Amino acid sequence: MVTRKEVAELARVSEATVSRVFNGLGPMKEETKQRVLEAAKTLNYHPNAIAQSFARRRSGNLGVVLPYVPKVHLFSTYFFSEILSGIGSKVREKGYDLLLMFRSPEDESEYTDIFRSQKVDACIILGAGDTPREREQLKKLESAGNPFFLVNQHFAGEQFNEVDADHTGGSYRAVKYLLDEGYSRIAFLNGSPQFSSSGDRWHGYKLAMEEAGIDSMQYQKWYYEGNYSRTSGYRAANQMAEQISELDAVFSANDRMAIGLMQGLRERGLEAGRDFAVIGCDNSDAARVTDPPLTSVAVPFYEMGSLAAERLLEQLGGEGGGFQLKLDTELIVRQSSSKR
Repeated sequence: MVTRKEVAELARVSEATVSRVFNGLGPMKEETKQRVLEAAKTLNYHPNAIAQSFARRRSGNLGVVLPYVPKVHLFSTYFFSEILSGIGSKVREKGYDLLLMFRSPEDESEYTDIFRSQKVDACIILGAGDTPREREQLKKLESAGNPFFLVNQHFAGEQFNEVDADHTGGSYRAVKYLLDEGYSRIAFLNGSPQFSSSGDRWHGYKLAMEEAGIDSMQYQKWYYEGNYSRTSGYRAANQMAEQISELDAVFSANDRMAIGLMQGLRERGLEAGRDFAVIGCDNSDAARVTDPPLTSVAVPFYEMGSLAAERLLEQLGGEGGGFQLKLDTELIVRQSSSKR
């Protein structure tokens, strides 16, 4: 086994300098660093990962906090699988490991506990909701100087690190498309208001409807709410069926609810793309194989996860500061919104 002493002798530096190079500690001339790295490569030297972690006082893990929801298969949902794939790809590229942690809304532990245990050096939080307790926990995390990022969630009035999508613009384009196609009695099936994407999509819907001269008292009667699950979309079909005669289109805040809605209304003899138009959000894999294929707003979840991981690891390396960004969305037109 090649030792640190042998690398030091070949590079003509001290053993302490070799340690500093591989542990990323302290200032150093680039020429010296390169000599050490070349010597290590020549001798096929690989420093002990555990020893490195102790020297850096780092775990080498980037954590991802996921919501724990009993009987819900998170990894099969397009939203979580795409974001996690983006995070995992970037983490692997940067030489870090990924640690997944589940946290229920009723969990009494604090986000700061994750860092106190030294299990992770930084974390990405998915599925956060805008509740008083969640804000309090995130502000504690921020005050403690623990690096973290939010994905697909923002908190009004706060400056947390976040990567989001332009849900307002995507929603606006979807509803504007329906209006331009001749639909005007457009219902909106939204998700839980604790998620910022729900508020953003509602805002985009209202902008398009008001721009078309549709009175707010009218379109507010066409507002329905689910919880982003297919089951909640199916249940919404029961409510919507009572006033379906005065509707000609539906915009849903995600594909899963749109698919459940289409199934529920089909059981009542109503077909999307024939009796009414439907547009969803996310552009999930399922949108391509529904009958008819579902028009949807494409959200770049994979890129959001990758970008969050990249910027978070850069911050760990002492680069960059606060970061807030919204990525563009795109309307993908398919048969579910075709003109009758």
